[in-house]
Formats: sequence, structure tokens, C-alpha cells
Amino acid sequence: MALEEKEEAIVVVNMENIQQQQQQEHVSDHPILQGQKQPSFRRNDSLEIEARTTSHARHSKGPSTAMILQLAFQSLGIVYGDIGTSPLYVYSSTFTHGIKHNDDILGVLSLIFYTLTLIPLLKYVFFVLRATDNGDGGTFALYSLICRYARVGLIPNRQAEDADVSNYQLELPNNREKRASKLKSMLENNHSMKLFLLFATMLGTSMVIGDGVLTPCISVLSAVGGIKEAANQITENQIVLISVAILIGLFMVQRFGTDKVGYSFAPIICIWFAFIGGIGVYNFIKHDTSVIKAINPKYIVDYFTRNKKDAWISLGGVVLAITGTEALFADVGHFTVRSIQISMCSVTYPALILAYVGQASFLRKNNDLVGDTFYKSIPDSLYWPMFVIAVLAAIIASQAMISGTFSIIQQSLSLGCFPRVRIVHTSAKYEGQVYIPEVNYILMIACIAITVGFKNTTKIGNAYGIAVVFVMTLTSAFLVLIMIMIWKTHILLILTYVLVIGSVELVYLSSVLYKFEQGGYLPLAFAAILMFIMYVWNNVYQRKYYYELDHKISPEKLREVACDTSLSRLPGLAMFYSELVQGIPPIFKHYVANIPALHSVLVFVSIKSLPISKVPTEERFLFRRVQPKELNVFRCAVRYGYTDVRNEQEPFEKILVERLKEFIVKEYYCSQKLIQDGKNDESEDDKIDEISDGERVQEEIEKEIEVVEKASRAGIVHLIGENEVIASKGAGIAKRILIDYAYNFLKKNLRQSEKLFDIPHKHMVKVGMTYEL
Repeated sequence: MALEEKEEAIVVVNMENIQQQQQQEHVSDHPILQGQKQPSFRRNDSLEIEARTTSHARHSKGPSTAMILQLAFQSLGIVYGDIGTSPLYVYSSTFTHGIKHNDDILGVLSLIFYTLTLIPLLKYVFFVLRATDNGDGGTFALYSLICRYARVGLIPNRQAEDADVSNYQLELPNNREKRASKLKSMLENNHSMKLFLLFATMLGTSMVIGDGVLTPCISVLSAVGGIKEAANQITENQIVLISVAILIGLFMVQRFGTDKVGYSFAPIICIWFAFIGGIGVYNFIKHDTSVIKAINPKYIVDYFTRNKKDAWISLGGVVLAITGTEALFADVGHFTVRSIQISMCSVTYPALILAYVGQASFLRKNNDLVGDTFYKSIPDSLYWPMFVIAVLAAIIASQAMISGTFSIIQQSLSLGCFPRVRIVHTSAKYEGQVYIPEVNYILMIACIAITVGFKNTTKIGNAYGIAVVFVMTLTSAFLVLIMIMIWKTHILLILTYVLVIGSVELVYLSSVLYKFEQGGYLPLAFAAILMFIMYVWNNVYQRKYYYELDHKISPEKLREVACDTSLSRLPGLAMFYSELVQGIPPIFKHYVANIPALHSVLVFVSIKSLPISKVPTEERFLFRRVQPKELNVFRCAVRYGYTDVRNEQEPFEKILVERLKEFIVKEYYCSQKLIQDGKNDESEDDKIDEISDGERVQEEIEKEIEVVEKASRAGIVHLIGENEVIASKGAGIAKRILIDYAYNFLKKNLRQSEKLFDIPHKHMVKVGMTYEL
């Protein structure tokens, strides 16, 4: 399984870390390397990681204050649409059976205040945002951090050279503690724990996708429902139809992307926060200023004492005040940690607190209007402006969650946990803006079905709460692992976090699960379907990889095949695609057995995903040469992060050929440098020989590059392995259902490899082979 076979010449090129001055002047004169950083020749150095980390810290410059403030403003329209529209339905979802005691309003307000303070403000802004993966957040960011620190990935495609990618290294503290080593060892040596981590990541992903279905339903339905205040003759069915029409329009415009309309998001949400905050202050002054007493947690105790079980059940409504909190972390990659912290602390949090305080003041004098708290508490002169802004804010909240769903499915693809679907990048400026046609229409159908089926926000709120709290609880579990293993946090701080934040989330989770039969089953059923699809795809993906690993072609066998005199060499360059990075895939032998001809230059291309968000373009291609040199056979691992763009503007084949020529140049000079380092004393004759050797090397380089250029001019052929998979003979019924029916059904109805990588059909040859798994 080792990648470094003795027969292969291995050269690792890390463009980001090339800092040394090239000693041979003629290297910089070579046309392939002109205008580029010159190669340094690596040596084993125990201080390499520490030196690289220090260098980054010294030379990196963060964004300016003006840029951070600009990003903070822009984040208002992308990050806070969901949590910002929560005042539309929190009180009505909490007091589903009316207000039984006037002080219950103070108890619920106190719950909302401390929930907003503990979860979004304390947990996410000051703890979770520290766990970004090179600036990116979300469930996959946490999982990737754990995968990089401990070997918990289930597919054995990890390479030693992966750690040389500049984004890969973790900044580890010096005071390593025993509990971190024990936990790391337990995760690495326990297959069940590896499965559990992957399962938890899939569950979190499924719940976020479920959130993307429920957010448009509850936000649009709540906003449109306010029209009843102006037109009493509007029926519930008509409100549902208007909501469905808005949802259809929302999903139909997804294919155009949010780049053009994105500029209007932040101003609209700013106006929304100004309105709900201002109306909150108005209601607070007009109706009952004594609600400020709710800051005393004693009212929470009194609320539970009076209502007991009913108070615990009502927590399912209170938790809706923090819906969309996960977006603070998931969308941080589009902004910065500091900009999110500023926008949350200075705008979102104060506006939400003022809105809930104002509504509580209104309800203290109008207990019977709890079902329509939001619109009833608006002054008459502001009704229509507020209605329009509410609908726009609901659409923006829905847009943010739909875009987030597309992004998280893109990340699932890179982990091998989701069937292949087409990713369309809708913005040349913002890489994170993607559109997935198949998923878009599935989400639209699901949203329409839920809106028509439930018709009101109460049952949707029950479903919504489960999705929200599940994701938060999983985030806390991952964060505790990171605190112990990577951050080496003090044990008292970890225990405090678990006892305070963890206990609060578990209480909320128990409450929302109680409403399972009242709509809570919906996200769990949706997650179960998604989990089944993801499990089927990931399980067979692993089986295929292990099959190729067990049946890979040895270097000796490859040389034997390539040197076969009966095998003719055709002009041109062939790229043979495979997911295997540890050797030559078995399908190559199948190809040669049926077509006894090879192109003059052959490159085995392995598309690989690293557990980091982005791989710098200059570090993406990792080449090896298959000996002997005369064969002109190479292996290339093309490494991507889970948020990287794969269908780039410049043709993939053109980039690969250019990187191959750079590799050839650097390989020659690397070998020459190693030879020179082995010489201690040089005479005058040796120096003359060195000059002549340099000229000879120059000629060899130009000759080999000419071979590659000639082959590429003759034509580039893309050889795609189309692997049919079937269950092996004697397999059990469960395995046959998994492979023969479930996996093959998904594969036949979704995109194929060449469509994902924009491979031109005129230059593509498919090679079929059946794997018995």
C-alpha cells in the first residue's frame, strides 16, 4: 500500500514554501520556470513545521479595519437572515395554548434572553468560531480538523506529502497532555469510533439540508400570514397558495445565482433589524417597562414551577429564537471571524433582544393576541412597510439556507458521501456560490409539499426545532473533541463548557423530541432518507477503493506491459483517470488486454480530496515518474479541498500539461543537486565537467519537454474507467441489495464522471470493467 515504491522517482514540489535562492543560475533561465519561484531541494529537518508556522505568522497581514467593517456589513445579509426572522413566530410557537399567567411572559422572555446569550453569543461567537478550517466553517470543517490530527478517515488515500500543503498543518501548542494522546489513540485504533465520527458528520449534514427545506416554509408562511391583518377575508388556503407561489419563484431563480441580487441583501436586513429593534423600543415604552425584570433568572424557575411539564414542552418554541445560529459558523468562510463577531455583537444581538423585549411588553397588556404577536404589535402606520420588509427578509433567510444546502452537498461529494451531482458555479467572483440543479428541484418539491401539508407554522416549528438542536448538539460534541485533542484546553474549562452549554442543549433536545408526533418526525424522516443514500454511496465507494487497492498493478508488471514489443505506441498524450492514489488501477491491465496500444506519453491521473477546505493551485498537482524514464509514463495526484472549484475556467488538460513540464525541469535539477551534494572536494577539472553536465542536462530537459509538447499537439485522449460493481458470488441478501440495487440505481440516475470534470466528449474513451465486491 505504500506509495513510495523504490522504482519510482519521487519529487515533492511545494511551491508555497520555495524560499531558497537557486544556486545554478541556468535554472532561472529555463523558459518553463521563468517568472516563478525557484525550487528548493528538501531535506529532513525537525524544525521544518515550526519554521513554516513562524514564517506565516510573521509575514501574513490580516484584512484592514475598513475591510473588516465592510465584511461585517455584508455578513448581515447572508448570515443572519434566518435568526433575524425568528421574531415572526417564536412567541406564537411557545404559547400554543395561550398565556395562562401573565408572569409566564417574563419567564419565556428570560429563557429567550439567556438562550440567545449562551448559544449564539457565547458558544458560537467566542468558542466555535475559533475552530475554523483555514477560515472555513461548518460540520465538515470540524471533521476535517479531526481527520488531519488523527487518522480517522476510512479511505486509505492519505499520503505523507499531503502534510506539505501549506494549509494542512495545524498550529499545535507545546504543552501536550496525556488525555489528548489517549483520545487520539482511541480514535485511531477503534474502527467503531471512526464509523461513529463519519455517521455524526453525515447526520449533521442531513440535518442542515433538512434545515434548508424547513426555513423557506416557516419563514415565508409566517411573513405572508401577516396579510390577514389588512385583509380579514384572506383564508388560510389563500395564504398557503401565495406562499407556494413565492417559494416556486425563489427556487426558479436559483440558477441565476445570488451574485447580482446579493448586494441588496445587507441593506434589507439592516432595515429589518432597525424596524424590529425600533418597534421593540416603542412597545417597551408604550406598554410595560417592567419586563426588564426578566433579566433575573428567577422568573425561569417560577415559570417551570407553575407550568411544570407544559413549561418543558414549550422549550420547543423558545429554541426557535436561535434558528440559523449554525450559519454564523457555516458561512464564516465568506467573511472573517472578526467581521462575524462585530456584526453579531453590534447589530444582530441587540436588535433581537429589543424585538423580544418589545413583544413581551405588548403581550403583558394583550394576552389574547399571542397567536399573531408580531404583526399585532406593529403600529398601524408602519404595517405595510413592515409587511414588505418581512416578506423580503423571509426570502433572504430562505435564500441563505438554500445556498448553504448547495455548499454542504458540494462538501459531501468530496468526502465520497454523496452521489455525483452537477455543481454549477454561478459567480466568477465568489467561489462559494454554487447551484445544483437536481437538488434544487428536490428541495422545491419538498418545500411545497410541507407548506401545503402543514399549512401553519406550529407543526413546521416543531420539525424545525429538532433540526436546529440536533446540529448544535453535534457541533458541541465535535468541539469538545477538538478542545481535548488539538487545543489542549484546560480540563476545568472543558467541563464548564459541557455542564453549561451541553446541558442546555440536551434539555432543548429532549423538549423538541417530545413533539415527535406533532411534526417533529419530519426532519428525522428526511435525515433518515438522506443518511441511507449517503451510507449506500460511501460504503460502496470504500469497497471499490479497497478492491482497486488489492488488485493494483505493480511497477514491475507495468514495465513488463509497457515494454512489450507487441504493444504499439501511438502519437498523443493519454490521461487515465482513477481515484486510486497508491498505484496503477487494475482497469489499465484490462484496457491493454483489449487494445494493445499505448500513447507516446501516459499520465495516470488520481482525483483526490484532502481534509482541508482549499488547496492552493500551485500545490494541487503532485507528480511521480514511473521508471524506466524512456517509457514516458507518469502518475499525478490532483488534490482538491472540499470547497475547491473543480471545473475551472482554464481547461484542466492544459494546466496538467504545464505542471508536467515544470515537474520534468525540477526533477532533473533535483537529481543534479543530489549528485553535487554528494561531492565534497571539487578540482578545476570537476568544475569544467560540471559545466558540461549542465549543458547536457539542459539538452535532456528540452528533449523530454519536446516529447510532451509533441504528444499534446498530436492530441490528448481522456481514458475514463467505467466500473460496473456487483456483489461477489455467495454474498448475503443485504450486500446484494446494497450494491446491486441501491448503489447501481443511484449511479444510473445521476451524473457521470466526464460531466463532473467537463471532459470533452470528442477526446474521451470509456473503458468498462466489472468489480465483484
